[in-house]
Amino acid sequence: MTSSLLTALALMLILEGLVPFVSPRAWRETFTRILQLADGQIRFIGLGSMLLGLLLLLIFS
Repeated sequence: MTSSLLTALALMLILEGLVPFVSPRAWRETFTRILQLADGQIRFIGLGSMLLGLLLLLIFS
């Protein structure tokens, strides 16, 4: 179980690091846009992201 969690964390960090590595300007512009969103909009994006991740886990597990 611990090995799987660490593998998942490592893959997440690799994927999260791709955009700032490949295109730092686009990454910075994205965060600038996110700062302009209301709290409710950011929460909705977070909820959507979690639900998509859960759905993918259910499909591929």
